[in-house]
Amino acid sequence: MPLLTFIVEDNPLVLESLCEALEETGACITGSAGSASEAIEWLRSHSAGWRLLIVDLFLVRSSGLDVLEACRIRAQEQHAVVLSNYATPEVRQLSMALGADAVFDKSTEVEELMAYCTALGAA
Repeated sequence: MPLLTFIVEDNPLVLESLCEALEETGACITGSAGSASEAIEWLRSHSAGWRLLIVDLFLVRSSGLDVLEACRIRAQEQHAVVLSNYATPEVRQLSMALGADAVFDKSTEVEELMAYCTALGAA
């Protein structure tokens, strides 16, 4: 089963790079959103259309924390991870409390995210 991935990221350059890297792991990008409201709307109308949700926390008009909270109740095979430039211990703890399965730092842990995606796609 392909790793159907939905991305919440408001920076077009980061989104494009992330999509390219994820596709190299075998992931299939099902869509993206640049705001929490767009993401929440998509997730609600496509509840079975994803296996991996990647969320940036600091969006221009909103917070990725709202997205995490909105998808706390999800199928067992669905995973939500945070990819943020601000992956401090406090942010990691809050993200996990809101239902994130993992938290990755954009500047230092992209390889770890790709390894996570590869493993998830193989499962």
